[in-house]
Amino acid sequence: MTEPKRRLLHDGRLLPWSSMEGKPCYLLGSDGTGYVSRMADRVEAEQLDSAAELIEEARDVLRERSWTPGEIHLLTSDLTNSLSNVRRIAVSRGARLPAPAYDSPDRATAERDGTRPV
Repeated sequence: MTEPKRRLLHDGRLLPWSSMEGKPCYLLGSDGTGYVSRMADRVEAEQLDSAAELIEEARDVLRERSWTPGEIHLLTSDLTNSLSNVRRIAVSRGARLPAPAYDSPDRATAERDGTRPV
């Protein structure tokens, strides 16, 4: 990932929607309480609720074992879209987490294992 994109992920919030061209949208310089942040929170909540409903629908379809190829195609398409939304939410929220206390993977492993870093 290029440095400007990496900085955007850490300095801005990846929003749960894309531009008209399909590019990611970011909210910069926000404390998380503004109008756009609250709207993004609502959209994320709706996307997560939709994913939960789709999971139940998928379980029902698969449990019946009498689906048509068209039903499976539609279900796969819906699940793919939903998974993309959930992944975007995870990336957005992960990028907003505070930086870990350690500064290298070796140090993190050492702290977890109770040994000294090499």
